[in-house]
Amino acid sequence: MIIGLVALWVFFALQSDVFITPRNLSNLLLQSTVVGIMALGLMFVLLVREIDLSIAAIHGVTAVMSAKMIVDYGISPWLALPLSVLLGAAIGSGSARWVNWIGVPSFVVTLGLGLALNGIQLLLLPATARFGLMGTGVELIAQTTIEGIYAWLAWAVGLVVLALLILSSVRRRRRVGLEVSVMHSVAIPLTVSALIGAGVVVVLNANQGIPLPVLIFAVLLGLGGYILNESQFGLYLYAIGNNAEAARRSGIKVTRIRAAAFAIAGGVAAIAGIIASSRTLGVGVFSGGGVGGGTLLLESIAAAVIGGVSLFGGRGAIHAALLGALVIGTVQNGLNLMGVKNEVRLIVTGLLLVLAVSIDKIIEKLTGQQAY
Repeated sequence: MIIGLVALWVFFALQSDVFITPRNLSNLLLQSTVVGIMALGLMFVLLVREIDLSIAAIHGVTAVMSAKMIVDYGISPWLALPLSVLLGAAIGSGSARWVNWIGVPSFVVTLGLGLALNGIQLLLLPATARFGLMGTGVELIAQTTIEGIYAWLAWAVGLVVLALLILSSVRRRRRVGLEVSVMHSVAIPLTVSALIGAGVVVVLNANQGIPLPVLIFAVLLGLGGYILNESQFGLYLYAIGNNAEAARRSGIKVTRIRAAAFAIAGGVAAIAGIIASSRTLGVGVFSGGGVGGGTLLLESIAAAVIGGVSLFGGRGAIHAALLGALVIGTVQNGLNLMGVKNEVRLIVTGLLLVLAVSIDKIIEKLTGQQAY
């Protein structure tokens, strides 16, 4: 996937002189954050061999709800925005509990839930079909950048956190008697991460600094990496995705873990909704991709799968959300610079999804995994 991403960058750089400029690369990262955050939440559900087709609708309805609280009821954004995230988590958890209780496939439940949420979203909107957020403080999320020495400070903090995670993993492996190569497990990952991070900071500082949404995405990636790699909950997610019955017989509360995975997806979708509404300076019918999720739902699923998360459960790493979002963002950004019509962009994105799922199925067969 990294080779494919580099190939895309080389191709679009040859097609447009603007593509590799600091301003466009900063825009590319900023444009990829919403889809990347959505893919990050969705991967928790995919890991347990489920699917959530309501995340785009959760994205939209929570964004509209928070805007209604701020604009119509005068509630502070400091309260309205966290409440919308909790609402998203509650919706996700509720759909999972319905799946566990009735036994209906998750794609049916979440598809129906998504349509219902689209209707609620339309009911919450005013007669103008839009809530403007200019002057409410929400717009500052997208407009804030961290530049200069503060950007390098953020890089240093991120590198320290990554080092602590890697060292924690090494200690865990050694504690159970596993052999660990310091060069391959510590030195190389830290060096590569430091160089890539430094390059990103240099490029972004050459424009206006690190956009706050990009930093929020990076923090969510760090939290997700810790959960998946260092927590018992993360281990349970992979165990359930590979064999739910074996996980249940070993004492894992499968239904609770599934509900938690859906809750995370819903809460993270709400965070993406907040960032999107901040960038567009308002919410409306278009929030969450519009009725049915529009391209947002497709792009979120595509980003997760293209990045390496299996649709058949039990396989995927946290960097999948980042890689997949960058691929989707690169294709859209590059084709826009080339003047390609939106219809072609949709065709390319759809073909990328089909290709990624096909490769995933081939990997599944070669590794002997069994999928429904």
